[in-house]
Amino acid sequence: MAGATRTERDSMGELAVPAEALWGAQTQRAVENFPVSGWRMPRGFLRAIGLIKAAAAEANAGLGLLDARRAEAIRDAALKIAAGEFDAEFPVDVFQTGSGTSSNMNANEVIAHVAHSLGGMAVHPNDHVNLGQSSNDVVPTAIQVGAVLAVRERLLPALEHLRETTSRRAREHIDTAKTGRTHLMDAMPLTLGQELFAWASQIGHAEERLKDTERRLRALPLGGTAVGTGINAHPQFAERACAELARLADAPFKPAANLFEGIAAQDGAVELSGQLNALAVTLMKISNDLRWMNSGPLAGLGEIELPALQPGSSIMPGKVNPVIPEAVAMVAAQVMGMHATISIAGQSGNFQLNVMLPVIAHNLLWAIELSANAARLLADRAIAGFTVREDRLQDALARNPILVTALNPLIGYEKAAVIAKKAYASGRPILDVAFEETGLDREVLAKALDPLALTKGGIVEGLSGGG
Repeated sequence: MAGATRTERDSMGELAVPAEALWGAQTQRAVENFPVSGWRMPRGFLRAIGLIKAAAAEANAGLGLLDARRAEAIRDAALKIAAGEFDAEFPVDVFQTGSGTSSNMNANEVIAHVAHSLGGMAVHPNDHVNLGQSSNDVVPTAIQVGAVLAVRERLLPALEHLRETTSRRAREHIDTAKTGRTHLMDAMPLTLGQELFAWASQIGHAEERLKDTERRLRALPLGGTAVGTGINAHPQFAERACAELARLADAPFKPAANLFEGIAAQDGAVELSGQLNALAVTLMKISNDLRWMNSGPLAGLGEIELPALQPGSSIMPGKVNPVIPEAVAMVAAQVMGMHATISIAGQSGNFQLNVMLPVIAHNLLWAIELSANAARLLADRAIAGFTVREDRLQDALARNPILVTALNPLIGYEKAAVIAKKAYASGRPILDVAFEETGLDREVLAKALDPLALTKGGIVEGLSGGG
């Protein structure tokens, strides 16, 4: 038996709406029109649109366009939306009208309903809640506000934590020499600390790029209404609404210098997605390095042991896998794919309006959340707790024929190559072979071939003047 309904009306006529629903006819039409994915607009978007509607009500009241009592009711209702009290009342699918009109009207209708119950007066979703606004400026603004807040509150703190955790482990192992690798082949030594500090530097640069992009996203198109002209909005609406929004969100939002651009294009969202894509590359690189370093424990590199978090096999007892780096690498792959979606969506509009706004919102905010969660997992469940297998590091260093590179200034490249090949073929320490082949003092050679000394770069003292 179908549930109880009530009749709602919009400009297209009457429509049956679930009796207990707080939305109206336009939302219901969208529910019926777009049974596509079951994915609803993300929490960050709903928070942003609630803050926008509250700021708009405050601005319109201050401009004398909305009576104080009705404005207060709208503001209170909108802030409840922002706080997540009515998320169940937003059933519209992500894959909807490209402007996001359905989601904007969903918010307008729910706020109008709640405001009516709070204030006891009639509140119209268009005439009052949407006053001075259009879906065309509200939805792009919500994308930017949601993204800025997610980056500031979730992603940047997570990356700072990852960077600090990585730097702390780097300091612990600044003198732990290990074999370097290029092309996955043995190369000159470095310290584990140097390797980890390189990761920390990557993360730090990701933070810098995100902060730079976030600065541009704080310039909002709110007040441009339908096409950027600001039709039906008070000339001071944009300034007042953005100032109130900045206060409510505790972020320095301001009106965009060109409202037409903010409505017609989504270049800022695409730029942020690009920075998330670059971050995904960093997280993938770190994750794969950890997997290689952890490989084994007998037949792989076996340089580190990641924390044992769960059994690794349903058939092989005792097997433990690098589950956190694998999960983070999958997140990175997902974010890269989302960037492709956002890039296509960003150029999908003609003239004055982008028409893939909901899918941009969905992918952008999801990518931020995934990246933040993955960064914390990587820090806390992989990097913070791995142990170093010093014996494996030292054994590999002793047998690394590439150490002979340090002798180039004294004996020349060709002679050094002969020694390296002989050491590799015999499996003997490079020091022993170099002593036999050069006749140099063993102490001199030991100093020249000291892996830790070689991590400091330059020309080893006493070895200048080679052939």
